Amino acid sequence: MILLRRLLGDVLRRQRQRQGRTLREVSASARVSLGYLSEVERGQKEASSELLSAICDALDVPMSEVMREVSDELSLAELAQSAASENTAPVRLEPVPVAPEDRVSLKSANKAVDVVAA
Repeated sequence: MILLRRLLGDVLRRQRQRQGRTLREVSASARVSLGYLSEVERGQKEASSELLSAICDALDVPMSEVMREVSDELSLAELAQSAASENTAPVRLEPVPVAPEDRVSLKSANKAVDVVAA
């Protein structure tokens, strides 16, 4: 079974780790307990929209970017699950990390938006 809270936690953890930040730093900035943030990242707790917004603000990452990454991972997980249920050899699909030099920064509504160069 695919659990959305696990996918969301994985994405939030990767975003935090890409920035080289600790759970303590992000939890303080988001004003959420360190333990609760840890449980969200591990997919043990379901994040409310308010909590998710606070975490995204603390990470300085648009919520739409986080949700897009979660959506991409959900699609991959569904494909893998479908392949497994068809008694075919499942294909392991993983998101491709994008190097900072492959991103283009655009200014929109006073916010920088990263776009992956094709």
